[in-house]
Amino acid sequence: MSSTTAKINAQVLPQPCPHLAEFRSRNGSKPFRALQDCLRVKPPGGRAAIRRDPDEVPRCGACGDAARPRLYACVACAAVSCHAPPGPSHAAVHAESMPPGHEIAVDVDRAELFCCACRDQVYDRDFDAAVVLAQTAASSTLGPNSSPSSAAAAIRLQHPENLRKRRRVDYRPWAPDLRERVLVGNGSSPLESPDTASDLPRGLRGLNNLGNTCFMNSVLQALLHTPPLRNYFLSDRHNRYFCQERTRSAAAAANAGRRNASNADSNGKGRNCLACDMDDMFSAVFSGDRTPYSPAKFLFSWWQHAANLASYEQQDAHEFFISMLDGIHEKVEKDRKKPHSQGSGDCCIAHRVFSGILRSDVMCMACGFTSTTYDPCVDISLDLEPNQGGSAKMSSSKSSHSCNGDADCMNSRQLAGTSTLMGCLDRFTRPERLGSDQKFFCKQCQVSQESLKQMSIRKLPLVSCFHIKRFEHSSVRKMSRKVDRYLQFPISLDMAPYLSSSILRSRFGNRVFPFDGDEPDASNNLSSEFELFAVVTHTGKLDAGHYVTYLRLCNNWYKCDDAWITQVNESIVRAAQGYMMFYVQKMLYYKASEKQVAR
Repeated sequence: MSSTTAKINAQVLPQPCPHLAEFRSRNGSKPFRALQDCLRVKPPGGRAAIRRDPDEVPRCGACGDAARPRLYACVACAAVSCHAPPGPSHAAVHAESMPPGHEIAVDVDRAELFCCACRDQVYDRDFDAAVVLAQTAASSTLGPNSSPSSAAAAIRLQHPENLRKRRRVDYRPWAPDLRERVLVGNGSSPLESPDTASDLPRGLRGLNNLGNTCFMNSVLQALLHTPPLRNYFLSDRHNRYFCQERTRSAAAAANAGRRNASNADSNGKGRNCLACDMDDMFSAVFSGDRTPYSPAKFLFSWWQHAANLASYEQQDAHEFFISMLDGIHEKVEKDRKKPHSQGSGDCCIAHRVFSGILRSDVMCMACGFTSTTYDPCVDISLDLEPNQGGSAKMSSSKSSHSCNGDADCMNSRQLAGTSTLMGCLDRFTRPERLGSDQKFFCKQCQVSQESLKQMSIRKLPLVSCFHIKRFEHSSVRKMSRKVDRYLQFPISLDMAPYLSSSILRSRFGNRVFPFDGDEPDASNNLSSEFELFAVVTHTGKLDAGHYVTYLRLCNNWYKCDDAWITQVNESIVRAAQGYMMFYVQKMLYYKASEKQVAR
């Protein structure tokens, strides 16, 4: 077993280098970016090193030895010192004899950062980006004699796509300036004053049960109050009248020669657009009318997209959520000439709001080779923590949110099987050793080996939906059952510990690893804090249950039970059996547009 595997199994997590952090706080990233002009790369795809004259032989300034295996140049003063354990380390002596700031050095032959005080390699994103840019410039067709700075500038002009994955995206919080306020005011109409007879927030309207459709109503209530989705439809980004007219014209042209097409009805219209029905529903629930609304039109359209679920029987709310997003994606993307990836952020509104990217690492237990795959997802399904008694779980430091001391919040049976949402996420992202029957083919060993698998979140969505697996099927007993165990979930949730960048940092520490274009999205570092705004719950048995949604609006909780809307205490929400939890980013960032707008 490799040393890396042993460290992962022992859960030894190296701490970040304090000297690097102090150096960055004092000098920023400018010294690392300036090193780009000092790098030399032999094309094509050669290893980066410190640039020097061809006849120059680097030597240690203390002992004058040039044959040492490692020579390091101080970033602060460019002094070259050797480091050859278990022998003396003149690099460490140099750092100790100089004022603070001389601890960070660069390997002369390998262009890797090294902390002379910690006597270990360290990782810095800006320095790594400078190395990658130099390697990209060297591999271009400009020739090895071109300087890295001029080559990089030419690459930006001729092949901007080469650096698209390397650059950070400029995300920033948005506040409208005077011009934008005028545009918003001229392009929108104010909502009517709310009904003084009702103290319910605007848009909070009951949904009639159309016959075992509480599964649909519960999810629709959460979607109607999902901030990015609500803002999209209420700002007329999808106009149902324009979309339906375009659909009718296209359907009439397509059916001119084939009246009996399988995907059209007798009137010549195509399948209904779920996004149009969502637009219709948003207009209805935010109209100010408080009478319960009947989403019959939306139900009929969903039946057309999910014919296998078209019945008046009780369905699974999570399954409805997935199929409904797929239906919106299918229709909107069909109207576009070029399909977009669900995880790219440039897709239909459903995936722009809910889609994230999961990272899966499978590591060979024999040699440490790691195979990495990425998968888009619109939600994360979590297993409840194993039932190990309530004492250990209730004392967990991560479970900082409880039921505020209400005696009737949960009974003793629930306490005995308490799980936390953070504990479920920890379980989802922890390393898992696969069994001998799940060996994978290692490209490095060229044989099937036992492996270690670890999941992490590569990219966070604007809205994170967590689905709790409460329905289990036993292949031994050949029966299904519902898990009624209690789940604690926080109002505020920090997703930073579950990001791929955090998982990799915990696994490798600050050691330099090859740059593969997998730089974390800059927006993830800024928007890892989430707020809970909707909880879909399920009560009853597996085949005869009922779905209810709790919404958090204006810092108050409201129970949406089909057509009935009531305000409830937070302790009631915490005591409910959470099935789906919806969290939205606390601060939404926008991507700065590069297009010029006419003033």
